[in-house]
Amino acid sequence: MSKHAQLTERTGVAVYFCDPHSPWQRGLNENTNGLLRQYLPKGADLSVYTQEQLDEIAWSLNTRPRKSLGFRSPVEVYSKLLLNMERAKTATKH
Repeated sequence: MSKHAQLTERTGVAVYFCDPHSPWQRGLNENTNGLLRQYLPKGADLSVYTQEQLDEIAWSLNTRPRKSLGFRSPVEVYSKLLLNMERAKTATKH
C-alpha cells in the first residue's frame, strides 16, 4: 500500500490503516481469517497445497452467502456491481 495516496487520488477511494495489534479495527479481515481457518489451520505451510486446492478454497469462500451482504455471496454482489458498471458505461455512450 505504499502508493495509497495515488490510489485515493486516481479513484477517490479513501484508504485507512488500522493501528497495530488492534484486531477490533479489522472486522472484515478478522472474519475472513476465521473462515480461512476452517480450511487452513493457523500457521499452515501453504506450499503443501496445490494452486487448484487453494483456488477451490477461494471459490468456496467467494460463493458462500454472507449475512452482511443480505445473504448473497461475494461473487453475486461483485457480479451485479460489474453488470451495473457495464450498463452505465453503455448508457453514457448513447
